[in-house]
Amino acid sequence: MDRKEIKNRIAGRDYTYDIAVIGGGATGLGIAVDAASRGYSVVMFEQSDFTKATSSRSTKLVHGGVRYLAQGDVGLVIEALRERGILRENAPHLVKDQRFIIGAYKWWEKPFYTIGLSVYDILAGKRAFGRSLPMSKKKVVDEIPRINRKNLRGGIVYHDGQFDDSRLAVNLMQTAVEQGADVLNYVKVTSLTKDASGKVNGLTATDHLDGQKFNIKAKSVINATGIFVDEILRMDDPKAPDIVRPSQGVHLIVDKSFLGGDSAIMIPKTSDGRVLFVVPWHDKVILGTTDTPLEEFVLEPRALPEEVEFILKTAGEYLDRRPTREDVLCVYAGLRPLAAPKPGTDASKTKELSRSHKVIVSDSGLVTITGGKWTTYRDMAEDTIDKAIAATGMEKKKCVTRKLHIHGYRKNVDRSHFRYVYGSDADKIAKLESENPALARKLHPRLDNTASEVVWAVRNEMAETVEDVLARRFRALFLDARAAIDMAPEVARIMAQETGKDENWEKQQVEDFNELASGYLLVDYAPKAKTERSETVYA
Repeated sequence: MDRKEIKNRIAGRDYTYDIAVIGGGATGLGIAVDAASRGYSVVMFEQSDFTKATSSRSTKLVHGGVRYLAQGDVGLVIEALRERGILRENAPHLVKDQRFIIGAYKWWEKPFYTIGLSVYDILAGKRAFGRSLPMSKKKVVDEIPRINRKNLRGGIVYHDGQFDDSRLAVNLMQTAVEQGADVLNYVKVTSLTKDASGKVNGLTATDHLDGQKFNIKAKSVINATGIFVDEILRMDDPKAPDIVRPSQGVHLIVDKSFLGGDSAIMIPKTSDGRVLFVVPWHDKVILGTTDTPLEEFVLEPRALPEEVEFILKTAGEYLDRRPTREDVLCVYAGLRPLAAPKPGTDASKTKELSRSHKVIVSDSGLVTITGGKWTTYRDMAEDTIDKAIAATGMEKKKCVTRKLHIHGYRKNVDRSHFRYVYGSDADKIAKLESENPALARKLHPRLDNTASEVVWAVRNEMAETVEDVLARRFRALFLDARAAIDMAPEVARIMAQETGKDENWEKQQVEDFNELASGYLLVDYAPKAKTERSETVYA
């Protein structure tokens, strides 16, 4: 995907788009795919990189939500379980079945959770990933060798989905472009434009990378900016009330030895009333999450000390080796765009706020989508476009995304190979290496990523910065922040070779990344010194 080519295409268009989408997270990308695949003309702008904010910082689960079932939100669970199945059918290279085990430490837990999870299976219907079953203590220990065995009576296994959030986002971006959408990252919308009757008819935007201005006309403008929806709403109406409030979720990454197996642990009730997951992911283990109400939205939220301690303590109660701050390879925080509580509601209890999405059409015609979660992104997009069509009177075209294969689609995936998340693109990356063997070199001994993936990210995935590559094109920052810091100089050099940037750009990129990555560590770390600058030519 050539960013310059897309920019020139947008600048050269002298017509009104059907749909202009603001926001390049899960929701905005899903909307761009939905609208473009229906045959509408689409432009989409993201102020930073795709999934820079919330959508890259999930628990990496495609799930119906066992907790929502316990809360009685059956409608949301049914929707999410249906969408979980659709997503696995459309992106089997990214979505896989994950076994979850609830350890039973009290006599009543095994029958209680078995019944509840059987209902979960029934609601999933023909798209169920597997059957929930009670387990003996021996079977639980066989699957999770490092589970805390004290007072363990057995357990219950159930199935849900796991995925790589930012990899899916990149593939959605590619799918949108393939369907005819004009999609750009690093372009910030600065204002909305209106016609004489006060209806929104377009927007203005600025490219952060070179300052280029865009004046876009569109029949419908969609605000899909997640945690920043209120900012766009106030562009439309300066007196608009806040409709979203932030809730922070924190995750810790530790070594896979803390589980000792491929099954995950689900802790059904923590001291704050949430669930906590201990899940294998890309040969590491994710511990999370929290639900902390905050007052402000930022692109780079930071974990609070009490959140870190809560996760370490709670996870440690279910593992035979308690993780410590020194064991944490990465800590990341994300902000959920939850619906603002109604008057009289306890605003501190964010776990009680609905995860259902909401589509609002303003008097001006601005369409705003808020809430929801990754699992239901496709359904949210369909609902949003349907409402945009109704609000504008555009010709109605049928949604086709239920059976639309996402870029990279590969039915039979070899998950033993680290590059499986690229799906069909893995063959093209291998071809780059066959044409230039230097590209096959690993960038760090603790991670599998190679120089070829950097080249691929620049040429085909609109990666513009070292952070884009190390955080979201491949997940080094989220898996091992120290390793990512060590990799930054080489990644910067390869990118500079690809794009014609100079050494000053390389140096600034490394400095910027190191400053960012330091916030993903609980223990200070300095980059490993290199005695000389590598002169390997990759281009």
